[in-house]
Amino acid sequence: MPYVLKHVSSSELFACKLINRYDLTYYGVKDWDDETTAQSDKTPFLAARGEENAEEWNVVELDEMKLKMANVKLRNDPSFRLFLNDDGTYRVERRE
Repeated sequence: MPYVLKHVSSSELFACKLINRYDLTYYGVKDWDDETTAQSDKTPFLAARGEENAEEWNVVELDEMKLKMANVKLRNDPSFRLFLNDDGTYRVERRE
């Protein structure tokens, strides 16, 4: 199962510009295939994107279909933020 970054206090999933396997750029939730890689990549990945507080982000497991739905909800639009509620549902907000 994929692993993603979830903000400790807000429950936001970390989304950014990414490149898919076809070398196309898209805006989506960053994921890793295994927890060990996600844990080791977390701090440098966040630092490279200007996020200085890596300790505020947890690595969490997310079902493959939930990850696909997360990217659908973001609509390839960086003006959206995506939150994963405790009950497993998503909440989408537009950035101000």
